Amino acid sequence: MRINSKLKAITAAAAIAFSSQAQAELNVFACEPEYASLTKELAPDADIYTATTAMQDPHQVQARPSLIAKMRQADLVVCAGADLEVGWLPMLLMKASNAKVRSTEQGLFYAAEHTMTLDQLDEVDRSMGDVHALGNPHMHFDPYRMVDVANALAAKLAQVDADNAAKYQAALADFKARWKQAIPKWEAKAAPLKGKKLIAYHTNYRYLFNWLGIDQVADLEPKPGLAPTSSHLASLLKRAEQGDIMAVVIASYQSDRGAKWLGERANLKVERLPMTIGGNEQSKDLFSLYDSVISQLLEVQ
Repeated sequence: MRINSKLKAITAAAAIAFSSQAQAELNVFACEPEYASLTKELAPDADIYTATTAMQDPHQVQARPSLIAKMRQADLVVCAGADLEVGWLPMLLMKASNAKVRSTEQGLFYAAEHTMTLDQLDEVDRSMGDVHALGNPHMHFDPYRMVDVANALAAKLAQVDADNAAKYQAALADFKARWKQAIPKWEAKAAPLKGKKLIAYHTNYRYLFNWLGIDQVADLEPKPGLAPTSSHLASLLKRAEQGDIMAVVIASYQSDRGAKWLGERANLKVERLPMTIGGNEQSKDLFSLYDSVISQLLEVQ
């Protein structure tokens, strides 16, 4: 009787161990929440770690020991690219010494390499400020470019986890079906915004504005990466006096000091938009992020 019980216990333990191995999770390190969300759509069973939040500037991240540890465990690293993470990702990759993710031929994925970025530059120098020669890296606010990225990411998932390739393709098909149904609804909803003019902080919403036909007529930054100066704000106030500006827009992680100064003097509303998932209570995934941003813009038109 005792032997039989031991056999049952051994058999149960073996079954659990086998099940655990069979369902071993893919470890994904996502640089930004938008790519963690996209990865979750395509690989719902993956263990996804997000390195930054909507309340952080993704340009400026410290290569903390906790990030190094997560990078060391990763089977796949998913980032925006176009040098958005150039200030911290190379150091993180070096310190983690994870051969699986050391290049894009293996488990390193840059979204910007799989779609056409806006505002590419042939030459860049320090006098231009914090600009990206490879183009604006905030592609996640263009739904059509995100289809390109999703296609490429599903293929990368299949490359690093070939046993589950069929699952990733099925998840991709499901995501694209829902995404392509949402796009015309977003466009119809946002139609009143076409032709509206905004002043914004940095070019975070370049793709969103380009998609919806919104005109960012000025930037709170005198140069990319530089905080608003008093002389620059004075020039923006003069521009706002023309009376055609809808609002001043800042991202979830940005200081509102300069925007408030301008808003108060020009009688313009300052709207803080979520930059990515988690930027406000409504933005829980890519779909709700788009819903929230468009709704907020409609409220201030």
